[in-house]
Amino acid sequence: METSLFQSFFLIFSGAAIVASLALFGRQPLLVAYIALGILLGPSGAGVINNVSLLADMSNVGIIFLLFLLGLDMQPQALLSVLRKATFVGLISCAIFLGLGFAIGQLFGFTRIESWVIGMAMMFSSTIIGIKLLPTTVLHHKHLGELMVGLLLFQDFVAITCLMILLSGSTGEVDLAQLGLSFAALPLLVGCAWVVVKYVLLPLFTRFDRFHEYVFLLALGWCMGLAELAEVLGLSREIGAFIAGITLATSPISQYIALSLKPLRDFFLILFFFSIGAQFHLDMLPRIALPALVTAAAVLLVKPAVFRYLLGNQSEHTVLAWDIGFRLGQISEFSLLIAFLSFNQKLIGIEASHLIQATAILTFLVSSYIVVLNFPNPIAIKDHLRRD
Repeated sequence: METSLFQSFFLIFSGAAIVASLALFGRQPLLVAYIALGILLGPSGAGVINNVSLLADMSNVGIIFLLFLLGLDMQPQALLSVLRKATFVGLISCAIFLGLGFAIGQLFGFTRIESWVIGMAMMFSSTIIGIKLLPTTVLHHKHLGELMVGLLLFQDFVAITCLMILLSGSTGEVDLAQLGLSFAALPLLVGCAWVVVKYVLLPLFTRFDRFHEYVFLLALGWCMGLAELAEVLGLSREIGAFIAGITLATSPISQYIALSLKPLRDFFLILFFFSIGAQFHLDMLPRIALPALVTAAAVLLVKPAVFRYLLGNQSEHTVLAWDIGFRLGQISEFSLLIAFLSFNQKLIGIEASHLIQATAILTFLVSSYIVVLNFPNPIAIKDHLRRD
């Protein structure tokens, strides 16, 4: 029998409360507990939750809220200045990781197309891991937070390009016209968002700010509306949500909106990490264990070193460069999307798809441990590292 939505929520959140308690007593990161719970309760484990695809679709809302809240914490002038520096580092690092992933794919006998897809998956770092473990009130308005956000946003643009290329893979041709139209739509979307905020949203917030439910509803509608408009224009919902947030960032009400939406964001992010574990097929593990371990080790070792070197050449301090390198030392939720999409387009086989998924899970877990145990973050086990 298929698990009802309420039963799934009961199992996920009651189970998450239990494993989170055990994780905290054992001084372990909570993200690890959520992924482990997904593996335990999902189809490959106990099999008590079988509507994983529905939960995964719902969990993507958490990423949208995460980017919206991130935009609320950023000032537009600071973002533009840091994007200029992030572009150089982003281009070089993406090229290095693409080549590294292709080489690993060829080493383990994957086809050329599969190797290129593995390389694409290695180019990106996780927005969720990076931002979730970044102290919000301490570093978001400092250089480290701004530079990380610039790098992650640049990677988002590269990821969108990769997804468009993969979507055209079934025909064997890249739709350059559609690609150009999508990126040309970006400044138009920003301009329209700024006009709507200035002449519609801010007057509404000012007039009805005493009705807290209305403020919450209007902010939620703005986030979702611009996210969907960005998707229609060929960008991504994540970029639309970020633009929705940053256009509101200079308003006096932005921090109230951020505080109101954080519990909703956390609800969907728990679903996201649960669905990562639940969607993994354990029976594939013997076939991809060695390639996954090698790929994950390459990501965990090479990414911090590459970012350290590139940022060091950009006159960043050594400590800051290593800090950013380790925070970005994993692959991304975009990598999982690339794996699923490429498999559905029949560009890669099931082994290559699960290799990317296993690498994502391993690097999510290990990099979370590295950051939680060694760098300032909101969920640090050590008291002197805990920053909110």
